[in-house]
Amino acid sequence: MVVKFPLLLVLLAVSSSFGQQPDPPGQTVQGETAKNEAYLFAHMTHEDYGRLYYSASRDGLHWQKLNDGKRVFDEYQGHPDICKGPDGKYYIVGNTSDSSPDINIWVSEDLINWIKHSVYTPNLKSTPNYSQALQRIGAPKLFYDVASSQFVMTWHTPHKEGTKEDPERYWASQRTLYVLSKDLKTFSDVPKRLFDWDFGTIDVIIRKVGDTYYAFIKDETYPTLYWPTGKTIRIARSGSLLGSYSLPSDPISPNFREAPMLIPSPDDKIWYLYYEQYPGVSYGLSIADNPNGPWYQASGYTFYNDWDKYSLPEKVRHGCMITISKKEYDTLVDTFGIQKETLNRQPN
Repeated sequence: MVVKFPLLLVLLAVSSSFGQQPDPPGQTVQGETAKNEAYLFAHMTHEDYGRLYYSASRDGLHWQKLNDGKRVFDEYQGHPDICKGPDGKYYIVGNTSDSSPDINIWVSEDLINWIKHSVYTPNLKSTPNYSQALQRIGAPKLFYDVASSQFVMTWHTPHKEGTKEDPERYWASQRTLYVLSKDLKTFSDVPKRLFDWDFGTIDVIIRKVGDTYYAFIKDETYPTLYWPTGKTIRIARSGSLLGSYSLPSDPISPNFREAPMLIPSPDDKIWYLYYEQYPGVSYGLSIADNPNGPWYQASGYTFYNDWDKYSLPEKVRHGCMITISKKEYDTLVDTFGIQKETLNRQPN
């Protein structure tokens, strides 16, 4: 005999088995030791764009301001990007403005005390097949490649000025350049283009997972019916550090998102990818169990208790997120203090 269940009961059973609002995966369970113990978010703020602030997290999902929301290093200017080197020291890269000719690098043993390490001034017009480059350096970023024992420093440089009639042509002309270095004091002879495709890219970060290099990019073409991927976060892949890289994937974020930041979950099985909805409107979080996806977008940064699955302080702007040890986290909290959590507003 075949027993037929009403459709509503079947749907309720399926819904119950998955839960109404599942929490993001990747967290450790009671009694399990986290492989990634804590996280640091080095960022700007809406009111003080281009200066260095810290927020921290134990779970990679819920972030609290350090230093009572004040700057942590007055000398720094730029879009914060921190990389840990083979010597165990941390390096941060920045520039005073996009029109400045110099890229500044500082070094720290503890993420608290920073000292000037070097200044690099690229000859942008020496870039092969890019002699039309303008003197603009956007958002320098660092990645240390263990396989080749060298740093790669990337940034974006345009080749067209904007106009009143077409301000977006400036952004569409951005191309990602790079140089290599063993010690961040001496650099390869000339900058080169990282990608061989011919459309705008900015805010590129490189990460290696397994044997594959992933470039997380912002597609900097303005979105239209004919370029629907514009102003989204996309991923390109390569078997080697310098490519060639695949054409970028379909978007893993909505339009008008930038500055991707990738961290592994506490249990090291899941990837959390944050990005900013600009200008300083909100933050998004996409989640996957491997960089090839599929990715889904979590709910958060709404400041409603029963809706948020992740939270960041209000009016933080983009920068970088890195994993740190519990000891480093405790030292940062002891040094700067941590802002106590406040109750989120309840829905009406």
